[in-house]
Amino acid sequence: MRSTPARAVLALALLVPLAGCTSDEPAEQSAGTSAPASAVPLAPETSAAPVPTGPFGAGCQFLPPDGEGSIAGMADDPVAAAAANNPALSALVRAVQAANLVDTLNTTPEVTVLAPANPAFEAVPADALNALLVDTPRLTAVLTHHVIPGRLGPGELAGTHTTLNNDRITIEGEGETFTVSADQTLVGAADATVICGNVPVANATLYLVDQVLAPAP
Repeated sequence: MRSTPARAVLALALLVPLAGCTSDEPAEQSAGTSAPASAVPLAPETSAAPVPTGPFGAGCQFLPPDGEGSIAGMADDPVAAAAANNPALSALVRAVQAANLVDTLNTTPEVTVLAPANPAFEAVPADALNALLVDTPRLTAVLTHHVIPGRLGPGELAGTHTTLNNDRITIEGEGETFTVSADQTLVGAADATVICGNVPVANATLYLVDQVLAPAP
């Protein structure tokens, strides 16, 4: 029968080879098991603003609800005639008459007009506005700068366009929100905003704006 010290030596001899077979890695990282793949973050979803199919904008509520000056009433009239029937565009009509552009606006086919509503002219200091109204060449350039050849729907309005004045204008935005930067306006103090847009008339699509625009000097 073996002595106790001999048994201890034998036990130690058996444990040493087993210790050499033990992995230092955690159980979940043992051979044959791969580490979980890192999750790939999903790109945030972006959606374009819906394109209006009819007139839009808070300013449309200030147009007559019926009659010749209403949105429906203007549909059969050319630009200058439609504006003349609309009290919200009375200041524009005065400027168009002063520049002798009534026939031009009524007969030019398929255009887009950024029509300054009365608040746009009210934003111009009185002395500057009066000086503009008697300076026919400059007034003509200013007004034709608001006219873009071709009918542009809301989905086509943003971008840089050549105007009837043979210069360029840049419109920014999408959906129902469109602006023209302040440096492209007559006063230069605030961006011009479309307040009522996509209004069809006989020969044009109107976008009413709250600032008078101006060609680059």
